[in-house]
Amino acid sequence: MEKFLVAQSTGDVAAMVALQPAIRFNGGGHVNHSIFWSNLAPAGKGGGGAPEGDLAALIDAQFGSFDDFKAKLAADTAAVQGSGWGWLGYDGAADKLVIATCANQDPLSLTGLTPLLGIDIWEHAYYLDYKNVRPDYLAAIWNVVNWGNVAERLAAAKN
Repeated sequence: MEKFLVAQSTGDVAAMVALQPAIRFNGGGHVNHSIFWSNLAPAGKGGGGAPEGDLAALIDAQFGSFDDFKAKLAADTAAVQGSGWGWLGYDGAADKLVIATCANQDPLSLTGLTPLLGIDIWEHAYYLDYKNVRPDYLAAIWNVVNWGNVAERLAAAKN
């Protein structure tokens, strides 16, 4: 970041442009993980279960059912080549939920969507427990999703 500030203070546009990939990767990693950690909670402390209220109604309306939603998000996320993220985002212009994936550490906000729920599919997120069986990790993640946090993000995005 110091290199960028120096480049910015001296007006070195070429240096600022050259630093963009590192800023996107490292900044995206910070943003993504900040959302991911707030999206998780142990069972009994907000994790697991199913969404309620407006979030549950939107999921049912757009994906058919909560189970259909989980299956689609897990399938799309499992299909990411290499490392990346699976997301439930909110499209404010269309007032709808969107399932999206991003490679590496690209933040969902670059797509114009507001991130609601992020699932880290870098190997560091699951390899110790699930080895190279990403679908098993994606089946288990629902036991620790903090739906209250996801609902709060939706409410904030709508305001």
